[in-house]
Amino acid sequence: MTDKQLDLSHYRIAQAEETLQSAKLCFENRFFKDAVNRSYYAAFYGVKAVLALENVDFKRHKDVVAYFNQYYVASGVFDKEVGKNLSRLQKKRESSDYDDFFLVSENEARDQLAFAESVLESICAYLEDWQHRKIDFSHYKG
Repeated sequence: MTDKQLDLSHYRIAQAEETLQSAKLCFENRFFKDAVNRSYYAAFYGVKAVLALENVDFKRHKDVVAYFNQYYVASGVFDKEVGKNLSRLQKKRESSDYDDFFLVSENEARDQLAFAESVLESICAYLEDWQHRKIDFSHYKG
C-alpha cells in the first residue's frame, strides 16, 4: 500500500461526501434530475475510493461498476443490496441524463438519494475496517 493510494482513496471518499451533499441540495431545491445525477456520482466516487486502495482504475463507468460487483459484491465483501443499489443508481442516472423528455419524480429522486446514502454507508464501514483500522474514514458519513 502506498501513500499515493491512501491519498487517492481519501480524496475520492471526500469527493463522494461532497457530491452527496450536492445531491441533497438539488433534491431540496426540486432539481430532481440533478439530484439523480449527483446521487449516482456520490456512490460512484465511493466505489472508486475502494478501488484506489487496490490501485485499480478504469476509464469507463461500466468497467468500474462491473469490477466492483465481481470482486467485492459477488465475493461477499459487500452485501448484494449494495450492488443492486449501485445498479439502480447507474440506470436511473443514464436515463435521466441521456433520454429525451425523461422526467424524474420527487419520489424517484428521493429513492435514488436513499440508494446513494446506503451505498456510501456500506463503503464507509468497509473503509473504516480496512487494514486493521489504520485509516480513519469515519468522518465521511452522509
